[in-house]
Amino acid sequence: LFLCALLFFCCAFQAQADDRVRISYASRSISSILPFIALDKGFFKEEALEPQLILTRGTTAIAAAVAGDVEAIHIMGSAIRGIIQGLPMKVLAVYNQRPLFWLTTRPELKSFSDLKGKTMAVTTIGGSQQLAGNHMLRKGGIDPAKEITTIVSGDVPAQLQAQISGPVHITVLSPPTVFIARDRYKLNLLASTSEEYINFISGIIVAEKTLRERAGLIKRTLRAMTKANRFFFANENESAEILAKYLNVSHAVALETYRSSRPAFTRNAIPTEKELEEHLKSDMQFLNLKTPVKSSAVFDFSMQREINGELAIK
Repeated sequence: LFLCALLFFCCAFQAQADDRVRISYASRSISSILPFIALDKGFFKEEALEPQLILTRGTTAIAAAVAGDVEAIHIMGSAIRGIIQGLPMKVLAVYNQRPLFWLTTRPELKSFSDLKGKTMAVTTIGGSQQLAGNHMLRKGGIDPAKEITTIVSGDVPAQLQAQISGPVHITVLSPPTVFIARDRYKLNLLASTSEEYINFISGIIVAEKTLRERAGLIKRTLRAMTKANRFFFANENESAEILAKYLNVSHAVALETYRSSRPAFTRNAIPTEKELEEHLKSDMQFLNLKTPVKSSAVFDFSMQREINGELAIK
């Protein structure tokens, strides 16, 4: 009887481990909405998955994925640059392919010339948020390497709090936090990157070892996320309601966030070859690399294509 009970416990534990999927994300913003839609609408449950959504900065998430401590990461920029430099991971899906960032300053800082010598907060040094901030600063005539002090200060809502309380002058905010900064705290939005260039912000990246050993789990995860992406495009009000609940913002702010951000998302999680090349070119310039990187060394959309076919997504 004891052996039967022990065997039942071991089988139950193994089944639970096989169903658990840990997904890390870097910031409480619109770019992380899809895992929460999948959770809220039961898409993970439909795939017999027990999701754990873990908020952590990019460098920590990457290390956890390589070590096998999480099955997938929902973080793009710094992870892709890590793959280019040799980390054994692959990008399986891209959801948010345009940066949704606004350069946000305190009320008294009304022009780029006011920003010299000031402090800017980011989530990760070398991450997509910092690159977007630096891009906007350079367009405004500021050298971010020489004229700005950049610090790490939590995710986007935490950065706004640091900006309001004093130690941070400049933030690079994404929706909906940027609209709260504008409306509630009367901060200045000096510039935006939303229409300027391709830069992948969110998707699914997994370690190659995890992909080999747990392909079934990863495919179920991708399928749940694909359902969530389809729901996001088809349901404005419900997506806004989930965003309002997950980020604790008003429905009006969530709806503005949805409408401003929707064009930045991919419908099928697969960018075009031109978009892949543009993103890789930008990353190579940041890393000062001379040799071109093949997209196949970084991206593998074969599983996503299978799922798109199964779900009739073009």
